[in-house]
Amino acid sequence: MNTAPMTPRPAGHALVEALVAQGVDTCFGVPGESYLAVLDGMHEHRGRIRFIACRQEGGAAFMAEAQGKLSGRPGICFVTRGPGATNAAIGVHTAFQDSTPLILFVGQVASDQRDREAFQEIDYRQMFGPGTLGLAKWVAEVQHADRLPEYVARAFHTAMQGRPGPVVLALPEDMLTTLTAAPVLPRAEPARAWPAPGGLRELRTMLLAAERPLVIAGGPGWDAEAAAALQRFAENWQLPVACGFRFQDTFDNRHPLYAGDVGIAINPRLAARIRDADLIIALGVRLGEMTTGGYTLLQAPRPAQKLVHIHAGAEELGRVYAADLMLQAAAAPAAKALEALAAPTTLPWQSQAEAAHADYEANLVAPAVAPLDMAVVVKTLQRLLPADTVYTNGAGNYSGWLHRYCRYTGLQHHGRTQLAPTSGAMGYGLPAAVGAALLQPGRWIVNIAGDGDFLMNGQELATATGYGAKNLISIVVDNGSYGTIRMHQEREYPGRVSGSELFNPDFAALALAYGWRGERVDETAAFEPALARAIAAGVPTLLHLKLDPEVSTTRSTLSAIRAAGTKKA
Repeated sequence: MNTAPMTPRPAGHALVEALVAQGVDTCFGVPGESYLAVLDGMHEHRGRIRFIACRQEGGAAFMAEAQGKLSGRPGICFVTRGPGATNAAIGVHTAFQDSTPLILFVGQVASDQRDREAFQEIDYRQMFGPGTLGLAKWVAEVQHADRLPEYVARAFHTAMQGRPGPVVLALPEDMLTTLTAAPVLPRAEPARAWPAPGGLRELRTMLLAAERPLVIAGGPGWDAEAAAALQRFAENWQLPVACGFRFQDTFDNRHPLYAGDVGIAINPRLAARIRDADLIIALGVRLGEMTTGGYTLLQAPRPAQKLVHIHAGAEELGRVYAADLMLQAAAAPAAKALEALAAPTTLPWQSQAEAAHADYEANLVAPAVAPLDMAVVVKTLQRLLPADTVYTNGAGNYSGWLHRYCRYTGLQHHGRTQLAPTSGAMGYGLPAAVGAALLQPGRWIVNIAGDGDFLMNGQELATATGYGAKNLISIVVDNGSYGTIRMHQEREYPGRVSGSELFNPDFAALALAYGWRGERVDETAAFEPALARAIAAGVPTLLHLKLDPEVSTTRSTLSAIRAAGTKKA
């Protein structure tokens, strides 16, 4: 790439050129007067890059987060100062906890107005507070137009390297209109660490000494080659593989070595198997609260099991768990190194690996539920839609049916097929689905949302319509409550319901108002024909599923939870 000085142009235009040089062809955001020069740059370079105008900054940030998950490179979001940035913070937090590369550009007040609490002024370096418990990996404000390409290049490197995550760059309004001849910089590629050879030898020695080993895989940095390498490693050593919370597409769920997902409402047999293991190889996962069952499946800080923790971020190793072996390595090179480890001809745990998969298969069998059976809904989706369909969700008990019954095909076959927030952010699923549909129009995208979850970003139906999204279905599971909170209330304060009931609109009629198709489904038998009509429609469709509030989780009813809570009290 030519890095000689260029013809002077506004810094806002130079920023757009820098994004194009990084391979960005789509940005999400809500327009604001604080970065008009950037929007003008988008117009100048139309055809090379597009700006998707969303209906709320939280939705825009979720779309960019989904972009980061799908591509492995930073999703891009633009918002204006003050309220724009605070609305977008939920997407930044999700990107941080999910280890997703993302860059949030925030328009800032003009430089000569700083530190006066000018209109909508915030110090974003304080607000997004980089650090281990902050919202971003790096936060900066670009003061000089000539340094803007430098900041952009650093933002891409920072967002992708080590443990990926979000970066926030504040852009003073006057800086963006300043002329600069600064050249754009080359496309950033992350430097990925490989596991140390000595550590690999030690890991092999630990495997040879084990009797009940198990792999927990997930986290960021996976691609098709890495997923295939993980599968070969598992096959060489006949290792059962479980996937971390909401990283179920890391390993092919149909494979005979797949043991299930480690997250909320874990299969009790898999939980017991993890507790009983004598060696856990945690590959790419942070071992956070949800993947460890509240730090009980693996006792913190010193697990009963031997623990090998492989992670791209040095700051994650030893942060919670005193592992027996810690290897700093990104998931992709780590998986490729592991597949080269020579396995012995006989392995004592092969029957255990087969049993682990049998437990997973048994967990797919569900008791019939009337009048609307969510297990049948999920299985029907998988039967009628292509294998490369992307499924999205936000937070809530309704997601349990998707996590338990959806069989993800694995990254090596179709790339990312699961977009879900490990941060537990409500409102994620619909904008993530809209973003995915606009980024990958050749694939089917299905969002499953709860009624409370959906209305947090339901306005992004308009974004899908406005930009011509196709092959998009949103399924709203309506039980008239914040179901997860109601479950917790009945468990802790049985019969004392407060604040968790909802008044809902006619979701199908709402969809029609946004230019979507809409249908209501009240019973199991009506779902398959409604889905078939949605597939054939040629326009986005919302299916409004009325679920009895008594159907609380995939394993229990509200009455049973209340009874258990009463007995405990």
